[in-house]
Amino acid sequence: MEVPRILTDKAYSSYETHIEKEVLGGHIPRHIAIIMDGNRRYAEEVLGAEPMEGHRLGREKLEEVLYWCLDLGVEILTVYAFSTENFNREQSEVDYLMDLLEKSLYDFADDKRVHEKHVCIKVIGDMDLLPDNVLKAMDYATERTKGYHDRFLNMAIAYGGRQDITNAVRRIAQDAVDGRIDVSEINEHMISGYISTYGIPDPDLVLRTSGEVRISNFLLWQMAYSELYFADVYWPGFRYIDLLRAIRTFQQRKRRYGK
Repeated sequence: MEVPRILTDKAYSSYETHIEKEVLGGHIPRHIAIIMDGNRRYAEEVLGAEPMEGHRLGREKLEEVLYWCLDLGVEILTVYAFSTENFNREQSEVDYLMDLLEKSLYDFADDKRVHEKHVCIKVIGDMDLLPDNVLKAMDYATERTKGYHDRFLNMAIAYGGRQDITNAVRRIAQDAVDGRIDVSEINEHMISGYISTYGIPDPDLVLRTSGEVRISNFLLWQMAYSELYFADVYWPGFRYIDLLRAIRTFQQRKRRYGK
């Protein structure tokens, strides 16, 4: 006999409430970083639609997840929105994604909830690779939220972890050549000061959707001691309960930092 939908929905809601209560009673990670993967596969396999529809839904999901995180007490959310490798896709798809990112930046910058929660919006990545419309939107979002220091949304666009480290090494080398620093002064703390996320705590939890178990050149320096969680669900289908499970798993782990 098939269980009526109203009963399964009620049971699911009760289970979600139970996990939420459990999570809120524990240590909430200060900084969560997310590799938002699976937009195209969600469109093709779940919806039977064109990949662009998956990207559109993925953009909507980011907005949802941001406010879930804020409501749970997460202070910093960093998302892998567009990698340097993504430029190898078809130009029409790249152009569509850039337009979505432009819209997202404007929408977040004008969202009253962003201002109520004092969310500072920052873009990290290689700005030289971005089109003018995205740069303009980035400047708008940065300017609109520059006075906020309570919570942060970092969008990694045209970003690569190796590129981030390479750029840091290049700047350190130039400063050494120019006599601003001495080679003997170079240490981990100094290198962190040249990384794109300088001033932002490293992520406590790095989450990837889509079932893939790899980090794909994301925050390589910053995630040295992050807890990793891989969710077997495509990004547009990511649910509140999936976030709760990820945080609960984080809370159940013992973080020893090599001790």
